[in-house]
Amino acid sequence: MSTIQVDIVSAERQIFSGQVTMVIATAALGEIGIEPRHAPLLTSLKPGHIRLVLPDGKEELYYVSGGMLEVQPHIVTILADTVERAADIDEAAALEAQRAAEKAMASRKGEFEYATAAAELAEAAARVQTIKQLRKKFK
Repeated sequence: MSTIQVDIVSAERQIFSGQVTMVIATAALGEIGIEPRHAPLLTSLKPGHIRLVLPDGKEELYYVSGGMLEVQPHIVTILADTVERAADIDEAAALEAQRAAEKAMASRKGEFEYATAAAELAEAAARVQTIKQLRKKFK
């Protein structure tokens, strides 16, 4: 089984570096899958999950708030704005952030506040979705 090197980094730290058989990411235009020998690619990431399939068949799940994904012949590099292991996400805080963003959007005080609330809602919803994916995987 062939593998490809993957590095996931943020401004704070490197969170993953290793060989995988597949990467699934939430790109700007939808979910993409990357396997070894994938064509070179550069795309932006939107808030969502990164799923790594390890050579032993196990999977690791991460949440990214956005960033860039670059595919080169022998390496995939993910430069994330922020990144968290799915297991480390605080579900109660994510749900509260989602409710607060929805409430802020409903108030529509100004165009800037609405845009900020919409971005916060997208991030909170992506965190909640990542938690749901993790639960589904381990049930």
